[in-house]
Amino acid sequence: MTIAAEDDAPGAKGRSSLLRSPQFSSFVILIVLLAVFAIADANFLSPLNISNMMAFLPELGIIALGMTLLLTAGEFDLSVGAVFGLAPVVVMLLVQNGGVDIGIALLAGLLLCIAIGAINGLIVTKIGISSFLVTLSMLLVVRGAALYITQGFPLKSWDQPGFFVTLLAGSFNIGSFRFYTSLWWFIGLSLLAIYILRYAKLGNWISAIGSNRNAAVARGVPADAVKIWLFIATSVLAGLAGMISAFRISAASPVAGTGYELEVIAMVVVGGTALTGGRGTILGTIVGALMLRAIRNGIVLIGVPGLAYNIFVGLIILAMLILHALLQKNAARG
Repeated sequence: MTIAAEDDAPGAKGRSSLLRSPQFSSFVILIVLLAVFAIADANFLSPLNISNMMAFLPELGIIALGMTLLLTAGEFDLSVGAVFGLAPVVVMLLVQNGGVDIGIALLAGLLLCIAIGAINGLIVTKIGISSFLVTLSMLLVVRGAALYITQGFPLKSWDQPGFFVTLLAGSFNIGSFRFYTSLWWFIGLSLLAIYILRYAKLGNWISAIGSNRNAAVARGVPADAVKIWLFIATSVLAGLAGMISAFRISAASPVAGTGYELEVIAMVVVGGTALTGGRGTILGTIVGALMLRAIRNGIVLIGVPGLAYNIFVGLIILAMLILHALLQKNAARG
């Protein structure tokens, strides 16, 4: 019986670890929220409502993937919402006013995102200014640039059938549900992010940098280079999400993405990634993204004014932060 108990111990320990994990607690809360909204309004789980939720979820989710990696390394980017708005605006201006081919214009938009991310990363790592201050300043610069070059007016997006429209904003049906190709982008990028964070050497570097940068550097981790590339990746993902959104709604607005930076950070933190760095979970981020989209959709269905959304998000974030802190303390004592 002693042998059997010893054999069972690893499995029991694994189950206990799972139950104490932040992403598991987030998943439980998500299930509870879905059940509450489904009971409160039968239309919540209807094919039409689920399709509406899933139309927008991948766009914010794509940004959240980059933010998860960046937060795990101990940094964050407040300019992602502004980049989300600027990238498609630049693309559409190049096509409509410059006569540039749509494919080249999309490439130019992504190169602009790379430049913005590189500037953020270089200033943070080489000059040593806090990422909060750097990316807050970049938010103002990028948003101001988008407003200036459009004079504050939205642009009609590219809506002619073709390869890029299908690639970024095509739609397909699964039974009564309608989804967009952005869902495939989100799934593919999520799998890539999971591989990087859990199985690749780069993931170990990211976690090590977020936990103790000096110790990581002493072990030969190129901390500055990793952070710069993470800033670039986050900016590119924000720009890609903006282009997907612009193609889906056939409009590129200079104010698109306003407030997304905080909503994305909320998704990541609610999912279990530590704001202080060193611990990140892509699965948790996916759960967090689903949770916040369900809250936004559900409170409207049950009759709560949409303007109260931020109240619910704030309360959820506070509750999750407290829960995660308690779980960490229990794990430390254990």
